[in-house]
Amino acid sequence: MLVEEKFNRWLNDEGVSLEEKKILKSLNKEEINDAFYRDLEFGTAGIRGILGPGSNRLNKQIVKKATVGFALYLLETYKNAKEAGVCISHDNRLYSREFTLETARVLASFGIKSYIFDSLRPTPELSFAVRYKHAVGGVMITASHNPKEYNGYKVYDENGCQLVPSKIKRLVEIINNLGFELDVKEGNENAEIITLEKEVDEKYCEEVISISLNKDLEKKVKIVFSPQHGTSYVNAMKIFHKLQYDVIEVKEQCTPDPLFSNTKSPNPENKEAYELALDYAKKYDADLILTTDPDADRVGIAFKNSHGEYQLYTGNQTGALLINYVLSQRKAKNELSSNGVLFDTIVTSSLGEKIAKDYGLTVESLLTGFKFIGDRIHHYEITKEKTFEFGYEESYGYLIKPFVRDKDSLQALVMISEMTNYYLLQNKRLDEIMDEIQRKYGYHHDELYSIYFEGQQGGETMQKIMQEVRENPFKEIAGHKVEYYEDYLKLIRYKKQEEKIVGIEKSNVLKYYLDDGSTVAIRPSGTEPKCKFYYGAVGKDTTVIEKPKLLHKAILKSLKLDK
Repeated sequence: MLVEEKFNRWLNDEGVSLEEKKILKSLNKEEINDAFYRDLEFGTAGIRGILGPGSNRLNKQIVKKATVGFALYLLETYKNAKEAGVCISHDNRLYSREFTLETARVLASFGIKSYIFDSLRPTPELSFAVRYKHAVGGVMITASHNPKEYNGYKVYDENGCQLVPSKIKRLVEIINNLGFELDVKEGNENAEIITLEKEVDEKYCEEVISISLNKDLEKKVKIVFSPQHGTSYVNAMKIFHKLQYDVIEVKEQCTPDPLFSNTKSPNPENKEAYELALDYAKKYDADLILTTDPDADRVGIAFKNSHGEYQLYTGNQTGALLINYVLSQRKAKNELSSNGVLFDTIVTSSLGEKIAKDYGLTVESLLTGFKFIGDRIHHYEITKEKTFEFGYEESYGYLIKPFVRDKDSLQALVMISEMTNYYLLQNKRLDEIMDEIQRKYGYHHDELYSIYFEGQQGGETMQKIMQEVRENPFKEIAGHKVEYYEDYLKLIRYKKQEEKIVGIEKSNVLKYYLDDGSTVAIRPSGTEPKCKFYYGAVGKDTTVIEKPKLLHKAILKSLKLDK
């Protein structure tokens, strides 16, 4: 269907609201093309897109189509789908509550019972609720850390894990076969829509508190906390209070707000997200800043270092600190498994892997997306071959105990606070601990650079970049020889002889291994219009911090993107 035809169908359809039609009439030719040139794809991470009318926007019609597809998938996959039902949650974003109610209503029309929360809740609690209620699936309405113009729709299986590609493939087929979004028909049954009891909140918080390894220690750490206008506030403050931490709230950012009025960025990966919290930290002489993203699956930190200055750490750095702390404490308490496994991703720093192996763990590097970690946890839960010890991604997501099958910022809040407090009682700051780790395992500095490509042309440009790098692989980068590289789309490792990459699904990622132990990975984002460049620099001293910049400059020059 052509752009103009789709546009006119939307403009004249009775199911499209007057407000949406008004927006459509205000669009210029370029904006109309962007809103209709493609269908918003249901990918491996569900749907995420800019809010507004159109086939390439997120709106009630697209949510309805996705939910009809999910209902048909559930009925096809689970005999007890109607009785077991689906848990649904949402974040603070525009239309999140409306999309939640629409999702529940459509599921009910197919006879599938729904459980919804009375208001916004974190993504990890949605995962917990699916498991707690023995539901066959879950839906989370969220755009995670994206800007305010976005929202999204993520689906979960009966284990509280986002659907992995082998499962989501059939769902995508069903959705694609539904045709034009305005023509999709719902069912004609009428199942219950049940508000989840407060017991779910209580049990989830109890489980989070239970991960503590040294909860009875004197509390010396002073914490500044911000939920970035999102979902973590109520649970986080309840947990902090139970554990008797001294917490100062960034009050301006504690109220749910779809416009994110009092933060420059809701993304803990961006330094702008910490500006107001840093003002609080300086005012109250705090030791630690913790901030979660809107749906509370990610957490970022800043801390007062040994020089009395506030310093931000990346997801890789925080991950290394947590791995070192958790494994050392479990070992000291004889709680470390003899067959333990740590999960990271193919674009995560090698530092965490080195620490884990030093403690006798097996390390499995999976594709980007926490669903792969959640799915692998389930695999070992059945086979008993290995015992989960820790899982994390470089993108600020951590899991300490697997009662949740997604990254969990509430668990991370507890463990980061405890870790910082533990070292403060020894008069040590986190940068001093990191220096000890690096002296032992080598100096590492990891950085992520992203290049945005907006609109139809942008998507085509990203594909051309990947094609160019695939057809003409780098032989050296910034003076460092490429020892070998991996193509995860072909699942081939190119050494002196080609080797098959096994135990992992295909993905559009290329990873280069350099002669000094550093790595470069290139991956188009699955949820945003950008191409990501991951640099894992390894060196003998602190000068390693300059290496990612040099590697990135060389890559951009080679790809003619340096202009």
